Amino acid sequence: MTKKMTLLEVLQSTTAYFTNHKIENPRLNAEQLLAHTLRLSRMDLYLEFERNLAENELGPLRDLVKRRGQGEPLQHLLGTVEFCGHTFAIDKRAMVPRPETEELVELLLAEISGQKSEIRILDVGTGSGVIGLSLAVKFPQANVCAIDISEDALSLARENAAQLRLSERVRFQKSDLLENVSERFDLIVANLPYISMQDRHLLAREVLHDPEVALFGGSSGDELVRELIEQAPAHLEPGGLLALEIGLGQAEGLSHFLRQKNYHDIELKKDYSGISRFLLARYG
Repeated sequence: MTKKMTLLEVLQSTTAYFTNHKIENPRLNAEQLLAHTLRLSRMDLYLEFERNLAENELGPLRDLVKRRGQGEPLQHLLGTVEFCGHTFAIDKRAMVPRPETEELVELLLAEISGQKSEIRILDVGTGSGVIGLSLAVKFPQANVCAIDISEDALSLARENAAQLRLSERVRFQKSDLLENVSERFDLIVANLPYISMQDRHLLAREVLHDPEVALFGGSSGDELVRELIEQAPAHLEPGGLLALEIGLGQAEGLSHFLRQKNYHDIELKKDYSGISRFLLARYG
């Protein structure tokens, strides 16, 4: 007969397993998977430490713990990710949003908060839709269009729009960068793939579960960003803003490229880790 385990014992053994498998924040990962499996809040776990867990509760948990130990992202296992105060569905159809991308949204909120209410926004490479949808929530009068080359990503983004009741306000369109875009916008924002193919071996196991089309920007990494910089002027209103999230070591080269392409008011912003992560520039 199998010895029954309390919730606390399961939490401790799962934390130890994750520690041995070099999972970052092992205790937090264990708590979140346990809360997800038992359909409890993390706070409620602490109130039920002495509860014995039944086999039908342990079975699903063992599967999730094994997959997490093999490097599958926690967000894929939970099926959700928190971003700018909202819960978004996430799975292998799109890249898991990174915390620094929340910082990009915060920057944009400060940048455009005083502008006209009918501001037109284009989110390029929308992925799961978190940037465009977060901006749509904050600016109820904004006209938001979100584009991506991946039909899978667009289907996920549409699901998130429906969940946030934004399906009527945010348009989704398949496009390779701005290829299928005809109108002009006050703001074009993009978190495009910016990792060099040569750096693949440096990536965490979790990151490699993201779609390759969402990760790699080419042999140098910044090729897609440069293409967008070239394409954007034809789709920006006079004085319109281009906002980019960029990779490590790309700031100087891309700033120079923006100047070459006649952008002005070029600003480089650091993320909370002190890395030059965001480029803002105006055109016309």
